[in-house]
Amino acid sequence: MSAGHIETTPSLGLDDECPVREVLDRVGDKWSVLVIVLLGQRTHRFNEMHRAIQGISQRMLTRTVRALERDGLLERTVHASVPPRVDYELTELGRTLLVPLNALSTWATSHRSEILAAREKHDRR
Repeated sequence: MSAGHIETTPSLGLDDECPVREVLDRVGDKWSVLVIVLLGQRTHRFNEMHRAIQGISQRMLTRTVRALERDGLLERTVHASVPPRVDYELTELGRTLLVPLNALSTWATSHRSEILAAREKHDRR
């Protein structure tokens, strides 16, 4: 390494191939996070998820579970019964997301009052 060379960290998010950007594209939206956290509790059926996640439309829930399934974060199991029963559960890979999401939840809960105070201060300006 030359004397003039300065080592830098890799660019985050500027490149379409950036792994951080790819993951944030999936888990950066509130619906994906809520589905992952819900399925972290136990296996759910579609309508159970729909009732449990306030404000999500059926269409958005369908899009969200399909995207999470495509990324290998959840698994959809169709049971041969009448009527057909479909269960959704996190994969092993999906369960690994619970650690950072729980850390984020803990951080958000711990700092909520500070964030609200900062918003009030900002809005008064």
